[in-house]
Parts: sequence; C-alpha cells; structure tokens
Amino acid sequence: MATRWGLCGAGKISHDFSVAVKTLPPGDHQIAVIASRSLEHAKEFAKRHGIPKAYGSYEELANDPDIDIVYMGVLHTEHWRVGLLFLKSGKNVLCEKPFAMNSRQVKDLVATAKKNNVFLMEAIWSRCFPVHAEVRRLLAEEAVGEVKLVKAYFGSPQLHIPRSVEKELGGGALLDIGVYCLQFVLMVFNEERPESIQATGVLLDSGVDESVVVVMKFSRKRMAFCTFSIAARLPNDAVISGTKGSIKVLGPMHCPTTLVVNDKEMEYPLPEPCLPLNFTNSTGLRYEAEEVRQCLLKGLKESPRMPLADSVLLTEIMDEIRKQVGVVFSQDSQ
Repeated sequence: MATRWGLCGAGKISHDFSVAVKTLPPGDHQIAVIASRSLEHAKEFAKRHGIPKAYGSYEELANDPDIDIVYMGVLHTEHWRVGLLFLKSGKNVLCEKPFAMNSRQVKDLVATAKKNNVFLMEAIWSRCFPVHAEVRRLLAEEAVGEVKLVKAYFGSPQLHIPRSVEKELGGGALLDIGVYCLQFVLMVFNEERPESIQATGVLLDSGVDESVVVVMKFSRKRMAFCTFSIAARLPNDAVISGTKGSIKVLGPMHCPTTLVVNDKEMEYPLPEPCLPLNFTNSTGLRYEAEEVRQCLLKGLKESPRMPLADSVLLTEIMDEIRKQVGVVFSQDSQ
C-alpha cells in the first residue's frame, strides 16, 4: 500500500515536497490531499501537481480519514497551533523545521503526539540524506579518530524576504538556517547536551538576529563552532576534525551531495525534478518522505534519524542562544 500524504500549506516548500515525492515509486507514495486556508490556492496547487483532493481549511484535512500522514509546510509561527490540531485529531505528522517557536511549544507537541499515540517528526531533512548516513557510519568506526572540533557555516543573503526578517513571521537567521548547523553538531556528538554555550550576534531593526556566532563546549574537551547569517553569503559547509583526519560535508551542508573524507571525494547525486524548484536540491526531500514511510511501516512513533528528544534538545539550545543574543518572540510570554 502507498503511504497517503496530506499536504498542509500550499506554499513554496509544499511545492518542492510534492515534486520530490514524484521521484519516488508511485506504489510507495501518493499525495492524496492539499489543504490551504484559501480553497482557490489549494485548487491551483492540486491542478499543478495532479492531487485528487483540495481543501480550503486545515480542519477538513484533520478530519479526512483517508490519509496516513500530514506534511506541515506552513509558517513556523503556526506550527504549534496547527500541529496540535492534527495530533489531537489522531493524525501522524511530519512538521517542517523549526519545529516551533520555543522549547515549551515543542514539548507540548511531543506530549500531545505521545498522548494520542501518533507519529511525529521534525522535518530536519538533512538527517535523511545519504551523505549524513555515511557521516554517521564513519564516526561509528572512528574513521578520523576522536572528534575534537566541529565547524558548520550557513549564510544566505535573504534580507529581502519578509518571513526572514519580520518578527511576527518568526524571522531571523537562527530559526531558519542556524537550526541546520546546530542539528549537525548534535548529530556528530550523539545528541549530547553541551556543557556550555556562548553566543553573540547582531540584530536587525525588527529585533530578529541577522548574524550569529555560537561556540559550544562538550565533554572530553570537544568543541563546536557555528556561524549563520541572513545577510552574508558563507561557504555553507561543515567540517568534522579528529585526531586522525577530517570529514568535510561540502556546501550546501543542509542538503549535501558531496562528502570529502581525508581528501577523498564521494558524490551522491540527486534525481532531476519534473517541475522547477524553489529551493536548492529540493528533490532531496524524497529521503525524508521515504524515512517516514519506513517508520510508519514498522509502527514507529518517531524517527531514529531525528528522535523527538533531539528536537527538544535542539530547541532548548536555540532558546539559550536567543536569550544570549537578545531575540524575544511574542510566543515566549504566552
């Protein structure tokens, strides 16, 4: 039986997700429904992507018995509210990153998923890429000795994009792209909580972070260094340095196709899209779609690639970084 997807949100990321799913066998994956707050948008999207059903509200999707999982591609300011709607309706959910606006909201989503015995995953698609799987394998066999330092950079000039800069839309570098650097560090250090976090950054006039530098110290004298910016173009790569060599994930590190291990390069090409994409390497969203299918077939309620405890830790670290840099959202006092 094909995994039947219901898409929530008819924006750019849902478009790319739909295109990515089409690179997988139709017997395994089927997009059955698109839901938007605008029925007109939903119908347009359905026509473009060949989706049989279109809804003009999220409630209709929550009440549809003929879907296996909801992909939530709405603004992250909406993740908590809309996520609760689906989870309380007994729906499995793959929620775009960042999971929510703060760790309190994330813990609420996780608790609701457990209470309703449904699958929930934060869509950190990077974790599902073959490059990341190979990195985990290399680390397990200590291919570069003991890891001492991890560096991750992500900078993309996007000050012209409202959702990146406006506080009401959950803007800032941290929640949009910094999350990728931090999740990479946590993956390398086996989701260990850092012993210390030091963050400094500069804010836009809107009160969100434009550029941030984070230094984290872990047990056994290990360190991590992350830089992310929505104003500057950065190399967007990640480097793991050990006592016997290095592993380099070439940019774009959040959706990578090239890995360099002690100067030996390995390529993991992506399939071509059937329609133009909005974001880099978006056909790689196929990997997280397949990961979700495998989890559902096994009856799992979370993904071993991105367990819910990892998402909670990731958001707690982001809360601490925001506190140090001075970014406060209205959701923090709700």
